[in-house]
Formats: sequence, structure tokens, C-alpha cells
Amino acid sequence: MRDFRNVVFLLIIAVFLLQMFVLKQDAKLAEEKKQVKSTVALSTFSLYDIANSISEGTIDLVMILPFGVDAHSFEPTPKLMAKIMQSDVVIYSGAGLEPWTHSFEFKNRVIDMSKHVKLLNSQHGSCNHEEHHHDEADHQHDDEHNEEIDPHYWLDIQNMITATKIISEEFSKLSSENKELYETNAKNYISELEMIDAKYKERLASCKKETIIVNHNAFSYLSQNYGFKVEALSGLSPDAQPNAKNMLKLIEHIKEHDLSVVFFESFVSDKAMKSIAAEAKVEVDVLQPLGNITRDEAEKKSSYKDIMLQNLEKITKALECE
Repeated sequence: MRDFRNVVFLLIIAVFLLQMFVLKQDAKLAEEKKQVKSTVALSTFSLYDIANSISEGTIDLVMILPFGVDAHSFEPTPKLMAKIMQSDVVIYSGAGLEPWTHSFEFKNRVIDMSKHVKLLNSQHGSCNHEEHHHDEADHQHDDEHNEEIDPHYWLDIQNMITATKIISEEFSKLSSENKELYETNAKNYISELEMIDAKYKERLASCKKETIIVNHNAFSYLSQNYGFKVEALSGLSPDAQPNAKNMLKLIEHIKEHDLSVVFFESFVSDKAMKSIAAEAKVEVDVLQPLGNITRDEAEKKSSYKDIMLQNLEKITKALECE
């Protein structure tokens, strides 16, 4: 009888130990699962800056566009394509900025941010998209490059606010335990955007000049929102070849309106704009359209806010604002 009781006792202990082992393994698996971060790929610096500010290291972010590379002509490598394919969510700019997306078969959730924001056409008219999230099932690559649509919509603060809210919502779906963190960080980021908007309105409210001269027209969103004009050597594409007629026209405009500076971008040749500046006897400077940033700016950890405020200082000086 005693032997039977001992056997029962040992069985009870064995079952108890087995249960403890199972619970411990379940807890370990849950912890490991918790430590595996979701991955989100983003195609432009402005979208990446939002995501980086909101996520605070809780999500692995993939910057699709390497720092120092022009967004308009970039094509991802096969290795980068594989990384994009493996991402839980891909958020790209859209509006024709990334031709590589037209034939890319996204495996998981994909968001074309241009479908959620207010767009301008080349004549500065607006084009609104309904705000809705869509994934691979309804992703039709219907944003084929259209010269009439200006893709530089991130220079509109309201569009950046919209993008911030969407990215925050997506992160909350991926990592619900961090929802409060994302909402708080999104709120803080939006406050910074509103501060930038207020500074632009204040600084550009009263200016002696009304036009800035740039190499390609990436600044229509700024000019429309803050009441100045843009004269560009080329259209929406920075790769467009300048011609003598356009260069002469800009030189005459500079002299006629007594302008003091012309602007070019970091990712395109500055040769034409420097020739114009030399002929018109004015300064030449860089204005950052924020489709991407340079490697030097990345090393300095420059943010969207930093560069927007730097742009404001340069535009304020060019327009001779009070």
C-alpha cells in the first residue's frame, strides 16, 4: 500500500514539474515573440523621419532610398528588393516618385501615401484623394508617372500631419502594446509640424521680393501655402536638360526683379545654375526639397524639422522678408 502511495506521490510531483516546465517554456516563447520587432520599409526621408520619431526603436525601420541618392531616378538592388518583400508593411510616397513600384509584387501590407494626401498638379491645382488604407489586394499600381502631378507633397505641413497619423495607426496595429507610446510621439511630432507652419507664415508674411529661382520646381507646395512664386529652370523632373532659352529667361528675370540668389539641389548638377548665377552676378545656394537627404546631413542626424527651418532661413533671405 505504501509503495502505491509513493508511486502516486511521484506521479503528482512529475505532473506538477511538467506543468511548471510547460508554463516556463510558454513564457519564454511569449517573451521571444515580444522581442521580435516588426519591420516597416519606407521609401523617402520625410516618411522615414516620421516613422523614426514615432517608433522610438520599437520597430525595425528600413530606409529604402539610400542617403545621398536622388529619389526620382532610384532603382533598388535585388538585395534591397528582398528586404522590402520581407517587411511587414511598406509605405511608399507614390504620385509617380518611385517608378520601381509599378512592377513590384508586394508580399505584405503596402500603403501608397499619395492616396491619402492633397496633391497639386503642375498648374498648382489641387487633387484630393479619399483617406483610406489599402493593402496588396487593392494595390493596382495606379500611380504611374504623370507629369501633371507634383509628387513633392511632403512640403505641405498638412500632408505631413496626415502621414503622421496614418503611420502612428499602422504602428499601433503592428505593436499594440506600444500604442500609447506611438500616440504620444505622433502628437509631439504634429506639434513640431504646426510650429514649422507657424514660423513659415510669420516669417514670409511681409517680403520685398515675391519669387525664388530654382533648378527644378519642387517647391510649389511651399509657394502656394506661403504666398510666394517659383521660377524653375526645369519642370517637376530634376533630370530634365536645361536649354539656353530657359536659362536666358531666368537671367533676365533675375536682373529685372533685382534678385540676389538662385538655388540648386544637392542631388543634381549645379553647373547650369552656377552659370546663371555668374551671368546675373548673384549668389548660388542649396535649397533642400527633402525627397532625400545627403550623407553629410544623415551623419549630422538632421531631421525634417531641421531642414525645413534651414530652408525657411534661405527663402526669407532670398525674398528679403521683414
